[in-house]
Amino acid sequence: MMDNVSVVKMFILSGLNETNNYRLTLFTFTLLYYCVILFLNISLIMIIILDENMHEPMYILLCSFCINGLYGTTGFFPKFLLDLLTSSQQISYEGCLLQAFVMYSFACCDLSILAVMAYDRYLAICRPLHYHSVMSKRRLSQLICFSWLTPFCVFSVNVLLTSRLKLCSFKIHRIFCVNWIIVKLACSDADTLSNNIAAYITIVIYVFHGIFTIWTYMHLVKTCVRSKEDRVKFMQTCVPHLTSLITFLVAIVFDLMYMRFGSRDIHQSLQNLIAIVFLLISPVINPLIYGFKLTKIRNRILGLVYIKRK
Repeated sequence: MMDNVSVVKMFILSGLNETNNYRLTLFTFTLLYYCVILFLNISLIMIIILDENMHEPMYILLCSFCINGLYGTTGFFPKFLLDLLTSSQQISYEGCLLQAFVMYSFACCDLSILAVMAYDRYLAICRPLHYHSVMSKRRLSQLICFSWLTPFCVFSVNVLLTSRLKLCSFKIHRIFCVNWIIVKLACSDADTLSNNIAAYITIVIYVFHGIFTIWTYMHLVKTCVRSKEDRVKFMQTCVPHLTSLITFLVAIVFDLMYMRFGSRDIHQSLQNLIAIVFLLISPVINPLIYGFKLTKIRNRILGLVYIKRK
């Protein structure tokens, strides 16, 4: 039926309207920052892939974590850099839905991987004698598939429901596409009922991810207090996970709260910064934290630096 077909073929991203005077400067710093993200994450991925001593569950999960960081930032930075060089920030209807899918699936894939990492550390510290039998190659493959396929399936449904809406506006007051904002452009609120239901189901799914992860670390802390050896293991392997989790959750919650309840009185530049905090912090902080904190990775990096100096 024609009523279910969107007449919008192109969206205007109006988030850069107030940056005309310093776009070249913003482009330069953004490009440098994106290059840093690529360098850090690709370096860590290659170190783990090439070093057979790191072909263990914890490092393979970290590799998956970095790949997701590349996936999410590639969904945003190339388009944003192009927008900084053009006078009109347009994106096709299909491209906007794709970008919305990438942004959401990236964020939730991060949370899924953190949940799997927490489970891995729980087994390693609380059930060390059963670790290798439980965390087999097959189980690890299943957990990695879970951490990627769950957000992909969930947000495929969300985006598919959004694609059925008839939209009455083509202006998005952001620097990238967000599914919830596209839904708010719908002509009739009655048409968005299925989107709202899907959104709340998604929130519930990932709230449980968060609860599971937090409960696991609370249990780990309680266990590690009893043994000095466990405390050392916790500090070496779990502190980076906790730091990543807290950083990620603060950024995501802040953005979601602003998106749902934020004020338009906030300056556009601050709105843009709030919107991309989760894309700025996690992809840089994660490889740095794991690179410096995990002994095998740190030693490998120092070894490479030492060889180059010879």
